[in-house]
Amino acid sequence: MNMKTTFLLALALCLFTNPLVSQVTDAEGKLKEQNPDSLSGWKIGGNAGVNVAQTALINWSAGGEGSLAVNGVFNLFGNYKKDKISWDNSFDLGYGLLKQGDTDYKKTDDKVDFLSKFGREAYKNLYYAGLFNFKSQMTRGYDYKADGSKSVISNAFAPAYIIAAIGIDYKPIESVSIFAAPLTGKMTIVNDEHLSSIGAFGVEPGDNSFSEFGGYVRIIFSKSDFTSEFMKNVSITSKIDLFSNYLKDPQNIVVNWENMLAFKINKYINVNFNTHLIYDDKIMIAKEVNGVEEEAPRIQFKEIFAVGISYKF
Repeated sequence: MNMKTTFLLALALCLFTNPLVSQVTDAEGKLKEQNPDSLSGWKIGGNAGVNVAQTALINWSAGGEGSLAVNGVFNLFGNYKKDKISWDNSFDLGYGLLKQGDTDYKKTDDKVDFLSKFGREAYKNLYYAGLFNFKSQMTRGYDYKADGSKSVISNAFAPAYIIAAIGIDYKPIESVSIFAAPLTGKMTIVNDEHLSSIGAFGVEPGDNSFSEFGGYVRIIFSKSDFTSEFMKNVSITSKIDLFSNYLKDPQNIVVNWENMLAFKINKYINVNFNTHLIYDDKIMIAKEVNGVEEEAPRIQFKEIFAVGISYKF
């Protein structure tokens, strides 16, 4: 059985098996408020927000450059819980732009993340579990050089990642979930001819995708119902995904770790602090070392701090 057949088998099992899977409340934070829907067992809601920062300088003797930064987020969730059955769904978008001085707008954030998880309780706090996850981005990303030039390093669906996993989900308390899947298919898509031709994101040069089969762990802590006076307006979410490819270099663990902290000032104003760390040995990142540009796997890190307007529905 080749790698692609194995992946498709894992995907089919995840999508068409009797909705068995987990009770994880995979609410991604951002102060989402779960309001019961009119349909029995469903809780549906979401959050939309925008953050803007602007600086204008005219004849400013101290120097500097004017700037405009805009960052937006949009989150939806629909969770079903009745008897022993659980079905959690979330869809998250994020996008940001920065313009400084006379330069063009540069992208600071670009995220598409859809997750669906089914579950059936096996024992107390333990669920048979299956998960489907899709991650990608919406627009081109560039590497900006010191001489003003730029080169395309990513694009819409380049990369895109699909994960289908079957395992168990342990939820010792409401705010914690540990999902472990020994049967996991992962597909990486590079839907850009230039990036495909240079073998970006681990594909063979000229190919648009490759598949992996391995083990997957997803750990989540998410809490927004603190009772203490100091923490009552705070929402915290931390989630980490770990994947090991059984078929090649299983010791090289792919890490994807996100942290989200939100502080509610009033009904519409929030302060948000987000971090995102990625390590994938198949992604080569160029860096100048001793005057020579070298490509190697490197830790990727992103941090966003923003104050802005948000609306829950």
